[in-house]
Amino acid sequence: MKKSYEKPIILKLQTGFMNKYGSTPYYSRKTRSEIDGVPIDTLVTKFGSPLMVFSESSIRRTYNEVFRAFSTRYPSVTFGWSYKTNYLKAICSIFHQEGALAEVVSEMEYEKARKLGIPGKNIIFNGPHKPFEILKRAASENSMIHIDHFDELMELEQISQQLHKPVKVGLRLNMETGIHPQWSRFGFNLDTGQALDAVKRMKHGGKLILNGLHCHLGTFILDPQAYAEAIKKMVAFAYEIETHFGFKMEYLDIGGGFPSQNKLKSSYLPPELTILPLDEYAAKITNALYENLRPGDYPRLIIETGRALVDESGYMITTVITSKRLPDGRKAYVVDGGINLLFTSFWYKFNLEIDREVPGVNEPAVVYGPLCMNIDAIDEGTLLPSLPRGARLIVSPIGAYNVTQWMQFIEYRPNVVLIGQQGELDIIREREDLTDIDRREKLPPRLAYK
Repeated sequence: MKKSYEKPIILKLQTGFMNKYGSTPYYSRKTRSEIDGVPIDTLVTKFGSPLMVFSESSIRRTYNEVFRAFSTRYPSVTFGWSYKTNYLKAICSIFHQEGALAEVVSEMEYEKARKLGIPGKNIIFNGPHKPFEILKRAASENSMIHIDHFDELMELEQISQQLHKPVKVGLRLNMETGIHPQWSRFGFNLDTGQALDAVKRMKHGGKLILNGLHCHLGTFILDPQAYAEAIKKMVAFAYEIETHFGFKMEYLDIGGGFPSQNKLKSSYLPPELTILPLDEYAAKITNALYENLRPGDYPRLIIETGRALVDESGYMITTVITSKRLPDGRKAYVVDGGINLLFTSFWYKFNLEIDREVPGVNEPAVVYGPLCMNIDAIDEGTLLPSLPRGARLIVSPIGAYNVTQWMQFIEYRPNVVLIGQQGELDIIREREDLTDIDRREKLPPRLAYK
């Protein structure tokens, strides 16, 4: 069959020069033929493309490494698995098997945790929106409720009256720790005295027992010193509360926000040069505790990290649908999974790997998804060899926030597969079909097509 004519475009390829890191980008490329020993071809043949894949071994290994970094430095450490990071039941269950509590921020997430069998006493309930009835249920089930605002404080006082018992609560704080922009919309500000006012209200009301402090500095925090500053302020506030109001802080919850080995689009350097090992975070946080706590005082340290525990365990396998030449000379590839599945591609420049060795030099390329939207770009500037139709790109790390923020838009959402520690292949979320899309819709009879 005669091939269609493609107008030639001349691009300057400086194949003989190294970049500043000593590599020759026009010949170097990354390939991946398997995930945890399972061939990419086997995964796609069995489960289709696009495909989301998670590694159980990676999740358990990372959890234990990070937990060990803290627990070997401080005698009382508890992790809370952040449901909003990835609330697939199988993923949550792995973390709960490893000993993590459930950290939830909504009615939906609270109900997911309870349906998984997590007792209320093992649920940390954060977030600015806790409807009254779920707040009452959480209080009756002895969950760790962190108060976010004064209206919630007053609702909990009403709930205490209705339940005929005092309710134990934690107080969410926000404060200056050197991180900008400061996350000041959640909780009570410590620096202005707002948090102290909340404690006074609780003491005066006599219906709530304050037994913990919570603070979440933000997301993808690159400076571990910010956590040390937060610990210093939280410990000082805890002792002030104990001295003047008689509430003893049983725990300090420093939230999450630790970075994964992903590359921010705003970062020039690769993650291995910009992101510190989590050991550094553990050292800073625990040292700050020892420097500021009174001798023999060891409140429980709670950590709600999500991204750093799961991001590297997730992959998306995509297939090249077609390629074309853009007016500026770059090669454009269209693959079958886009920003509908990788919402975080707006912030991260993912690692792209090819499922096979492809001859030839790399050239500037863009990788688009299948959506009928110009913004549907997984990577707007990369170097790839000439990929044939049917070649597969493996995108990683995508384990954090993608299967919670993905959307049903234009395309069905795909199968999600977990590779077990012994090589088991389990579908942990089935590919959607039209029944999933139509199930909640209602068509008035007068509008039916005739």
